Amino acid sequence: MNARNEFVAHCTELLQLLGSVRSRRMFGGHGLYVDDFFIAIVAGDQLFLKTDEQTRSRFEAEGCTPFCFPQKDGELVSTSYFRPPEEALESPALLQPWARLALDAALRAAQAKTSKTPKKPKAAPKKALRG
Repeated sequence: MNARNEFVAHCTELLQLLGSVRSRRMFGGHGLYVDDFFIAIVAGDQLFLKTDEQTRSRFEAEGCTPFCFPQKDGELVSTSYFRPPEEALESPALLQPWARLALDAALRAAQAKTSKTPKKPKAAPKKALRG
């Protein structure tokens, strides 16, 4: 197993306290899911956890940095995924509060998607042709 896959396995183990964890290769890195909710990105040897308007300030207050990627023009785009504090990667117990924030953000995002999805109107009954 190479170093990158070892780090993904380490992150997966750290998140086990929250539920069933799986990883999926994407964009040259990995996405991490807890109970089918996308909560983290592993890029290089860095873990980035999902944030939203309710949780981002907690990460920023700890000096955590966001995941950024370059656009075609070279400008960096900042995402809503932030590194947890470095010491949080030492054990599942230390990562759990940060991972819980990420899972909560993912749950809110899923809930918002569900409530925004318009329901299809029922088709009007077809009238019998008179003839």
